[in-house]
Amino acid sequence: MLTVNDYLKKIYGTKVYKIALNGGFTCPNRDGTLGNSGCIFCSGEGSGDFAGEVSLPVTEQIERGKARVAAKMPAEGGKYIAYFQAFTNTYGPLEKLERLFTEAIAHPDIVILSVATRPDCLADEVVALLGRLNRIKPVWVELGLQTVHEKTAAYIRRGYPLRVYAEAVEKLQRAGIYTITHVILGLPGEGRAEMLETVRYVGSSGVQGIKLQLLHVLAGTDLAGEYEAGKFETLSMEEYVSIVRDAVSLLPENICIHRMTGDGNRRTLIAPLWSLDKKRVINSLKKALA
Repeated sequence: MLTVNDYLKKIYGTKVYKIALNGGFTCPNRDGTLGNSGCIFCSGEGSGDFAGEVSLPVTEQIERGKARVAAKMPAEGGKYIAYFQAFTNTYGPLEKLERLFTEAIAHPDIVILSVATRPDCLADEVVALLGRLNRIKPVWVELGLQTVHEKTAAYIRRGYPLRVYAEAVEKLQRAGIYTITHVILGLPGEGRAEMLETVRYVGSSGVQGIKLQLLHVLAGTDLAGEYEAGKFETLSMEEYVSIVRDAVSLLPENICIHRMTGDGNRRTLIAPLWSLDKKRVINSLKKALA
């Protein structure tokens, strides 16, 4: 099993820390293009609950992120990933993308630019820009797929069919861009077989990395209303660990695992509350995968 920490240590000789940035983007699922409410699970922060302050320049967000790392790990640090996390980070004018991404990649302590986006928001000129930046420093593109099942995709209001994901991956691979796919485990209506089918598909889709994310029910989301109405249950920790174990076994050895769980915002997390004990979750995953 290839983890992202092992992958980065092999390349850079040290731990590389991720700094979550906010570029002030929105999403076609929120601005009326596809919808106004976002995906059913998406918080008002657009998955950027831990990102920097949008009012600050990119360089200042990076410096503040470095300070947070130094406060926790004063003996480490020095190499960082600039992670544009909040909302859809290729959904905007090309000039804005180039300005923000160039500022981030020019920072001397940034070794990788990582951009979270939707497969349907990768116009040819955007991929060309990312390709140019990739010749300066490595660029990662993180695609929010979540599931391969069209019924579930409609339920969560993803807003695009599976073929759009496949086309985006092909386009990014032609440009030589390292690609990571986000998958959510525990979506309503999906059992173990459906979740593993998604993981199997991603493993064969041509990407270099995968993020396995536990479904979080956050206050203020439409998913929270469904949960409180008793329409579905979240996974237990034992169920989740077992599914992740099986998912990892399906992945090719060259696929890098960037995440096996996820952090829910303590202020807004409704369920599953066991996920707040991150140390216990990680130790359980390590034991299952040993």
